[in-house]
This record gives sequence, structure tokens and C-alpha cells, in this order.
Amino acid sequence: MKKTQKLLFAACAAVALLSGCSSQSADGKTHLTFQIWDIAQRDGMQALCDAYTEKHPEVEIEVQVTSWSEYWTKLEAAAISNQMPDIFWMHTNEILKYADYGKIADLTDLYDEEDPDYFQEHFSEVSLSNIQGSDGRYYGVPKDKDTVGLVYNKEMFDAAGVAYPDETWTWDDLCEASQKIYDATGKYGYMAYGDDQLGYWNFVYQKGGYILAEDGVTGGFDNPATIDAMRFYIDLQKEDWCPDQNYFAETTPGTAFFSEQGAMFLEGNWNILSEMQNYPNMEGKWDVAVLPKCPDPASGDGRATISNGLCYATSPTGKNLEIVKDVLRFFGSEEGQRIQGESGAAIPAYEGLEQTWVGVFDQFDYKLNVQCFVDMFDYSVQSVNNKYRPTWKPDVSEALLKIYSGQISFEEGMQQMQDAIYQASLDD
Repeated sequence: MKKTQKLLFAACAAVALLSGCSSQSADGKTHLTFQIWDIAQRDGMQALCDAYTEKHPEVEIEVQVTSWSEYWTKLEAAAISNQMPDIFWMHTNEILKYADYGKIADLTDLYDEEDPDYFQEHFSEVSLSNIQGSDGRYYGVPKDKDTVGLVYNKEMFDAAGVAYPDETWTWDDLCEASQKIYDATGKYGYMAYGDDQLGYWNFVYQKGGYILAEDGVTGGFDNPATIDAMRFYIDLQKEDWCPDQNYFAETTPGTAFFSEQGAMFLEGNWNILSEMQNYPNMEGKWDVAVLPKCPDPASGDGRATISNGLCYATSPTGKNLEIVKDVLRFFGSEEGQRIQGESGAAIPAYEGLEQTWVGVFDQFDYKLNVQCFVDMFDYSVQSVNNKYRPTWKPDVSEALLKIYSGQISFEEGMQQMQDAIYQASLDD
């Protein structure tokens, strides 16, 4: 294991702790803290908490928001010092680390008195995989689920005389439309950002390749289908209609799109509501579609979209653990998940409540095809993760950028990616 990981949870970082733990106050109530990292979801999470405390007036829950980067720095420090918030969001990037170190509570039996099969009956395999530790047990309550779609500028398509993307689109259509749009408008076509979940991972799985093999340890960058998909995606940068990665270092694809500098990019459904709210000047100018499929997959039908999801978690050592577990049972209930969906920030993980999120968009005069995000769950692929990912992901990302910049050949870069995944497993 790398030195930084050997030190993980061995000593407390000199950073501020997440504020507040549960407490009994002068009003006789139990006050709980709930930490999240997304200000856009604060109101939805507060509504969820209010619904619980209305039924349980002896409990108060304070929703606290911090930035993504601060969140993990402070949560780690709080875990080391056993001063974690009562309830907090957990991401798939981090759950294996916290679960393996015993810093989040095992919630496998959370619903046993109500229904021992509750998790399996109400959440998808992807959602359940997102809450599992290395031992296969559940260390959270599924919160939401997501997919990645294709966002496109209708005006640029109209100017180029190109039909809008639909379920028949392939990679070939993506490229052809991009060229025509560039020729007609001088604007970028598809902006092939060198990202994983919002970029090349989708193309790899559409081709029939993989980033990690079924054993969850072995890398797939030596797989022929993975190699073909990676070459296709990286080579898009060579086209006049696609910005290079130096461009993206200064301007995100979303920023470029909403400033009308590019016609298409990949986006997660979790950002769509805020984008509609933040860019009223784009009303009627854009829409979303399912991802284009691979025209010649090595296996499968050429369709795939990366799906991820958060969960609610808690510390196993909290002094009000039983109360917190009751709160989490409510958060994972149909009522609790419906409240979250109706907030519009995320699609509920609870199966059958997807339309609560779709319905939020009825408030707008102009309509986006947000149903496409729900439709893609039929062929969604779980976001790539294993317990070694914190070690290998930076090395994989570095190798990818070196290929883009021409510092190393494509073949050298693929080998470096494969070696990074292999070495990470050896260093554990």
C-alpha cells in the first residue's frame, strides 16, 4: 500500500472537524446532524428531515452543507477522532475505504423486523452494489441513482440541417453531426471531455469492453474492445470540431455548452434541474437524449450508460445509533424516497418512484426529454469501483492525459493504465 494510504486513519489530520454530533439539549429533544455536500439538494434533504421530525417531534435534525473537497477532508478527520456527524452522505468512491476500516455502520439488518428482503425488493442490483463493503454487507441506505445522457443544442442542429439525436443514433451519427455543425456554424460539435463517468467509460462498455474485470480487481485496458473504444474516444480530439484537453483545463464542457460554444456533451441527470434554473437564456434551445450506441460492438447491443448513486450512512459508534437507524429506515422508505424525488435534485433509488423526479420538470414552460435518463436504466452499468481505486485512478488519469498531450504513445498509455490497476492491488 502506498504511504499515504498506510497512514489513513492512523493519525488525525490537522483540519477542522465536521461540526456537531447528536446531543440532548435543554429542550429535551435529541438533536442530530446531517452532513451533505450539495447546496442544490439542501431543501430536498430538509424536507425529508422535516417529514420525519413531524412524526417524531422529540427529534431535531440539522442539515449542514459543505463543499465536495472539504467534505471528505473533514469526514476523514471526524472518523479518526470518533466525532462523525449522525447522518451523512456516502459516495461509491469512498464507501469501501470507510466500511473496511469499520467507520460506517453495518445496516444489512436495518429492515429485518419489517421485511428481511426489503433491500432486494425495493432497490436495483446497481443500487445495492453501491452500498456494499468488501464483505458484501450493506453499509448504507440507497439514496438515489443516476445515468448519463447526451445534451445537445437544437439551434445548432437546425442551422446545420441535422436531425436531433434519438435512440437510433450511433457513434457514426455523433461524428457526422459534429462535422456538419462545425462546418455550418464554426462551433464545436461533440465535446469529448477526458473524463471517466461523463466520458470514455460509457464508450468502453458500449463497445463491449470493461475497465475492471468481473473479479473486480483485474484491469481491462488490455482487452481488445476496451482498446478499440479508448482509441476511438481519444482520437476524437484530432477532429476540428472537438476541443482538446487543454481547452477543458480552462473551460468545462458544460460551461462551453451553455455559453453556446459547443453543440453536444455528456451530462448526468443530477445536474439537469440546476442547469434549467441557472440558464434561463437557453430556454427552448437545448434538449437531452439517450447516449448514441456503438455501431459494431464486440458483444452486447452497443448500449450502455454509467450509473452511480449515493447512500445515507452513519457511524457505528454514535451515541444515538438506534434513533439514527430509525431515521435511516424512514429515509429508505417509499415515503422518504418520494419526498426526495419530488425535490427534483435526484432520481430516487427506490424502484418505481422514478417519475417523481421526472414530474418536477413539469414546472417549466419548455420541456426537456428527461424521461430518457430513466429509460437508460434498462442498460445501465454500475460506476467502476474497487477498494484500490483511490490508488490507481490518479495514475490512470495521468496516463490518459499523457496520451492526449502526445507525451506517450497510445499503446504506452494503455499499458500504463493496466499496470496502475495491477500495481494498486499488489500494494494493498
